[in-house]
Amino acid sequence: MAVMEVRNDSRGWLVMWLEPLGEDRWLRPDETFRVRSDYHGDELAFSLTFWVDDDDRSAGIENVAVWIEKGDCYAEVTDRAGNLVECGHQRPDEVNRRWQAALADAHRRTAERKAGGEAVG
Repeated sequence: MAVMEVRNDSRGWLVMWLEPLGEDRWLRPDETFRVRSDYHGDELAFSLTFWVDDDDRSAGIENVAVWIEKGDCYAEVTDRAGNLVECGHQRPDEVNRRWQAALADAHRRTAERKAGGEAVG
């Protein structure tokens, strides 16, 4: 089994994206999550991608993607105590509201495009 720790040593939020699923888990300062894959081979099981979003950074949020390179993409994520950490863990309510509003807006725009005869998808 391959295991990797992701630790937030910043003063704000760290969003850990589990890819290719696009799942988000939010780490508070000094918090650590463990990502476990069922992969037992010799190649690297994970890769990391960091990126900067100016709006996120101004809000005290950093981002890291953990890519599952080998094994089942449904990797297990736990805290240091071994408790399962699900998608959306600790996601701030304000972020959830913004994302839900953006999703509703995207659905509205898609419906408008379909109603206008435009091919969508």
